[in-house]
Amino acid sequence: MNDENTKVVDEKEGEDEKENQEIILINKETIQSKIYIVRGQKVMLDFELAEIYGYTTTKFNQQVKNNIEKFDEDFMFQLTKEEFDNLISKKLTSSWGGRRKLPKVFTEQGIYMLMTVLKGELATKQSKALIRTFKQMKDYIIENQDLIGEREYLQLSMQISQNIHTTMELRSDLNDVEDQMAKVIDRLGNVVTHSELSEIMNEFGEPHIKRGYLVLNGNPFKADIVYDEIYRQAKKSIFIVDNYIGLKTLEKLINIQDGVEVSIFSDNLVKGLRQSTFDDFCKEYLNLNIQLFHSGGIFHDRYIILDYGTDDEKIFLCGASSKDAGGRITSILEDPDRKKYDAMINDLLKNKKLVLK
Repeated sequence: MNDENTKVVDEKEGEDEKENQEIILINKETIQSKIYIVRGQKVMLDFELAEIYGYTTTKFNQQVKNNIEKFDEDFMFQLTKEEFDNLISKKLTSSWGGRRKLPKVFTEQGIYMLMTVLKGELATKQSKALIRTFKQMKDYIIENQDLIGEREYLQLSMQISQNIHTTMELRSDLNDVEDQMAKVIDRLGNVVTHSELSEIMNEFGEPHIKRGYLVLNGNPFKADIVYDEIYRQAKKSIFIVDNYIGLKTLEKLINIQDGVEVSIFSDNLVKGLRQSTFDDFCKEYLNLNIQLFHSGGIFHDRYIILDYGTDDEKIFLCGASSKDAGGRITSILEDPDRKKYDAMINDLLKNKKLVLK
């Protein structure tokens, strides 16, 4: 991409149709001016993204509509009239008025997903430029520190990781996407799975890796927040495999979604959890459905399995027992290769109930 502010590109849309569009040069200043906060999230507008990619707004949104299954509500949503009027009032020099349809907006994850949808040489160049710019824009995340706390940052980190896994799984369905686009997705993976997020976290000044924290997928967070956020993702079931359990193991489950069933597989070594403690806990938290089973004496590592056997299944390998989380520095890693655990989990489900003393 040259150094001019804009350039005119002929883009073929359809078989014989060509449109001349002014393509915006992507840089830090341009992107910052097109990021807005709506519903507590940083988003970009559909017609401004269309301008970046050289599409008309109608044809841009048609591409999204043709792939609507890829854009969940946390990737894209439509503004209300009040929300759009509020944006117009803040952008005094805007020429947005007179639009017949309320615009859609895309979150950061939605913008990444657009890169798998918009095709062609121009789309590839603009996607690469967006990725490079986002990587440089540390302030894209930290410019308003009062708006983004550690829990919100953790959720963003987990959402990005989930989006990468989703995008990788979709690759088999993207046969018409050029090889260059696959390289863009690979570059995106490098941006968000190596040290970039950790570097951003360090610019907060906190947290560092220290007592009370653990490392989730390479990034340091408060231990209690990590377990809370992992468990809250479960929609149907939580399996915990851990031979060392105690009251703290149970306490980390109190904020799970209603109706989620919890199974703890443990040999309760060192007799950490007592029957009286378990009974008292269950009486206090009547909404929780927790069952205890033997783990079978074959486990060294600890695991958290969410929603086993569903499309939402996730498996986390834990370096320490949750009852000790934060006492010593440890790590939790999500493993996207879930199938290899099927035999192990199926064997666990055959185990007898654990009887406490």
